Amino acid sequence: MTVNALQERVQRAIDELVASGRELGVQVAAYVRGELVVDACAGVADPGSGRPVTPDTPFFSFSSGKGMTATAVHVLVERGELDYDLRIADVWPEYAQHGKGGTTLRHALTHAAGVPALPAGVTAEDFADWTRMCALVAGSEPLWEPGTAHGYHAWTYGWLVGETVRRATGRTLAQVLAEDVAEPLKVPGELFFGVPADQQHRLAVLRDGNWSAALEQISSAVPRLDLVAPPGVRPDAAIGGRPDVLRADVPAVGTMTARAAARMYAALIGEVDGVRLVSPERLAEMTAVAVGGPDWVFGADVERALGYSIEGGGAMFGASGSGGSLAGAAPAHGLALAATKNLLTAGEDDPMEDLRALILEAVA
Repeated sequence: MTVNALQERVQRAIDELVASGRELGVQVAAYVRGELVVDACAGVADPGSGRPVTPDTPFFSFSSGKGMTATAVHVLVERGELDYDLRIADVWPEYAQHGKGGTTLRHALTHAAGVPALPAGVTAEDFADWTRMCALVAGSEPLWEPGTAHGYHAWTYGWLVGETVRRATGRTLAQVLAEDVAEPLKVPGELFFGVPADQQHRLAVLRDGNWSAALEQISSAVPRLDLVAPPGVRPDAAIGGRPDVLRADVPAVGTMTARAAARMYAALIGEVDGVRLVSPERLAEMTAVAVGGPDWVFGADVERALGYSIEGGGAMFGASGSGGSLAGAAPAHGLALAATKNLLTAGEDDPMEDLRALILEAVA
């Protein structure tokens, strides 16, 4: 399939999704060996005003942001500013409470630190207070000895990794992302943790499809879900539309355009316009299987790399977000891709996963 044919096929697919009402606004982007081969968008960013989606419309994309967090860390490790085996308490002494002194950055990246839970009464307003949330995480008692198990740190991942980076380097993850990732890749204003108030008018507005109902079903079937994402801070359209949460640095989630996220992953697996974020040796280390077996939260067997979800033993790595966003790369094919959307949905028939499969099959 030619590049033009792939672009046309993806564009036609998302146009049909919007026309059918299955989606409101969508972006899909893909790079192959450093070249942009798909940059498609369709639908409305704001259903209220009718403002259309454009390639530079940022979407709040929930846990797809964890891939940006991991990438920022790997860039810092590549430069010698961090080490995966840094003991967190060595730079963040308060974190040593309750026997957590041996917890490392590697444990945090692999969701093995043992502190996935949040207090039942935590609120979205609390998320806007970095100091408060870091104190909550530092004061947590680990649910297992760090490194002996793993379980999805749905929200705590962001403060755990982010405060470690801040203490060790003197910069926030938002600064590292902007200065060391977005700027060299020439995508300023398209990769965010906290979105400044004067930029929020550009964002896609989230709407709930069947995602909230799906979360209710999941929480009933997975009792520990409410421990890591209590009812007041479930990852839904309500919290993803709050200006205070959007402004806050919460590096377990992120805001992005599909083309910027795909470009970031392309620069991890190869060179993009002269920029490569990490060495091939670093890429192999950070995408190898780091933990496996039952996830403490979900119960199912999960394999994880250093900060990324992986498939096929590392054949594809990246991160997906609540309601349907995704971003990642398949190094063997030189492929990096991302999809963002603003109608949050769940179901066996996932349009974004279908588009990912279509692109991967075409490239392979």
